[in-house]
Amino acid sequence: MTSTVQPATDVKVAKPGRKLRSSDITSAHWSVKLAVVLICFFWLVPAIGTLITSFRTESDANGSGWWTALNPANWGGFTVSNYRDAIVDAKLGDALINSFAIALPATFIPILIAAFAAYAFTFMRFPGRDVMFLVIVSLLVVPNFVAMVPLLQLYGKLNIGGFKFAGSFPAVWLFHIGFGMSLAIYLFRNYMSTLPMEVIESAKVDGASHYATFYRLVLPMSTPVLASFAIFQFLWVWNDLLVALVFIGPGANAPLTVAVRNNLIGQQGSGWNLVTAGGILTMIVPIIVFLALQRYFVRGLTAGSVKG
Repeated sequence: MTSTVQPATDVKVAKPGRKLRSSDITSAHWSVKLAVVLICFFWLVPAIGTLITSFRTESDANGSGWWTALNPANWGGFTVSNYRDAIVDAKLGDALINSFAIALPATFIPILIAAFAAYAFTFMRFPGRDVMFLVIVSLLVVPNFVAMVPLLQLYGKLNIGGFKFAGSFPAVWLFHIGFGMSLAIYLFRNYMSTLPMEVIESAKVDGASHYATFYRLVLPMSTPVLASFAIFQFLWVWNDLLVALVFIGPGANAPLTVAVRNNLIGQQGSGWNLVTAGGILTMIVPIIVFLALQRYFVRGLTAGSVKG
């Protein structure tokens, strides 16, 4: 006796050779829609309040809530001088350059090194490969703050050619590179393991070296995962306060996070209008980076999770 299983009536399966259309996707449940609306609401309200406060005068920002500015009668109190004061007087313009000087090398250097390592763990055979990979992945559970004091003492003793590591950009680069490498190798190796082996074998048959195979085949095909990790690493380094405060601190090399804390929040009477203006300045670049690379975000993170 045989029985047949009927597919669910609310799910449409695309036939082989036909692309999935929007009409094939069922509508989400009302509870899911409500949850999304609530999440967006609670995320957008503080952001909108910060943006509105950054354009208000000091007296208005300190004297009333930001929602009072939604009244058209109060629109005459908006000003852009807060951003000029934050950039010039609070020296956030110099701090913005310092943030780029810290975030860009701390993002691209681990990507380059981790991509080489992931290629070796995926396509090369050598003794202890799997054990070494497990050791590197296990470092993900080590919190970064446990190494701050030993590294700070080590940097204080380093003096190479008269250059002191303490309070310099290389001190922060090395810290972010070291603690970002494990996650990068893990993501890159999982993604590269999903690449078609036929292409790699064909390159070997044609006499291509590992160097040529990596740069001409593997690296271009790994763009989604490289971009997704670049988003993670850049946002982590850009928004970091603790590491920058420990290894650089206030001064000429201070990034935006440290400058906002010391030059705006740490000053008495600076006003919420300047603090929010500084906060908006720190948010602009991460938002641009995420919007520019978001199409690779999901592809890079989900690749390697399911094979077949």
